[in-house]
Amino acid sequence: MTVTRFLTGITTSGTPHIGNYVGALRPALEASRRPGIENFYFLADYHALIKCDEPARVQRSTLEIAACWLAIGLDPEHVFFYRQSDIPEIPELTWLLTCVTGKGLLNRAHAYKAQVDKNNAAGVDADADVTAGLFMYPVLMAADILLFKAHKIPVGRDQVQHIEMARDMASSFNHLYGEHLVLPEAAIDDTVALLPGTDGRKMSKSYDNVIPLFAPREQMRKQIFAIVTDSRAPGEPKAVEGSALFQIYEAFASNEETAQLRKAYADGISWADAKQVLFERIDREIAPMRERYDALIADPQQIEQVLRRGADKARTRATPFMAELRAAVGLRNLASQASGARQKTAKAALPSFKQYREADGLHYFKFMDASGKLLAQSTGFASPQEAGRAVAQLKQGRRDGLEAALALAPGATDAEFTAALQALTNA
Repeated sequence: MTVTRFLTGITTSGTPHIGNYVGALRPALEASRRPGIENFYFLADYHALIKCDEPARVQRSTLEIAACWLAIGLDPEHVFFYRQSDIPEIPELTWLLTCVTGKGLLNRAHAYKAQVDKNNAAGVDADADVTAGLFMYPVLMAADILLFKAHKIPVGRDQVQHIEMARDMASSFNHLYGEHLVLPEAAIDDTVALLPGTDGRKMSKSYDNVIPLFAPREQMRKQIFAIVTDSRAPGEPKAVEGSALFQIYEAFASNEETAQLRKAYADGISWADAKQVLFERIDREIAPMRERYDALIADPQQIEQVLRRGADKARTRATPFMAELRAAVGLRNLASQASGARQKTAKAALPSFKQYREADGLHYFKFMDASGKLLAQSTGFASPQEAGRAVAQLKQGRRDGLEAALALAPGATDAEFTAALQALTNA
């Protein structure tokens, strides 16, 4: 059965919120249970360093995101679940890819261009606040993907460029060193909801408008009740289009439940009642997971052990493949080079024919054994082509018709000549 490999990573720079759950975590969990699929899920803590210089925050986020994956039901025994920084082959492959990636390609990366545009608009140096990490982000992402020969990468449309860049890097590497890297494809699911935040904009930590996935029950209720709505009073019909509250509810509810709330909007449900309906629906799904999450957060050693085992499992793939890539680019054991040289020497030490031209204008050849002893000498041929045809005939083990043109050298026996010719024929 053909296996398709999916790979998903989440940057460890914040606390998971319900937008992460609906847009990435829940679909990934469902995908992990499909037959014929290998799934790789990792905590992208190297990526976190690009935009977060708070060590405690990176550590805490790593703990929270790992606990989140496990709490929602991810089974580490049936997937590859690991922390990016536990796989030393990832930064090593990053360097190999760096050496085949043109700067012009990286100049076009959205994140880098956005910072340059921001600097230009502010009238400061174009590369102000641009770290090499930000500039090289697409190469690290490509290494994450290519190391595990992933076929499909679930991403939003804003991340498609990075997958295309990974394909470009893989193609450049393969062109130089042979077909080693698998070219990945973006897997875009347009049915996955992008949730609005409490202020109506896209839910994002940058906007401080998120609802943490495993916030305590009363905290979640308070944040849901803070969702911005319009001024329509109870009893007035309300529009579902553009309603952040309704969009969030739709991402959790069944079709039947969504239809009921749509009718309630038309009948003039109060915003307070609508928010209570949303809170109860989310809490019904999240509450059992929250209990598991709290238990995991309280036992970080358990999570550490899961991640260590996951890294060991992932490296059963990464280590041998990295050895293959190292050899491909020439980072090789010198003893293997010496062994290869010995093999070449042994091959070169076979019996051989030497063609040459004498002062008389005729073309000759001689036949020597592996030690260089002269075994036979030809008479002259009018052209090098004639001499070459005679050599080819002998290499095929045929001596008929050449007796008059070939004479054994002094001290050579016919048995030696025959044995040498046989050795050359079998080589």
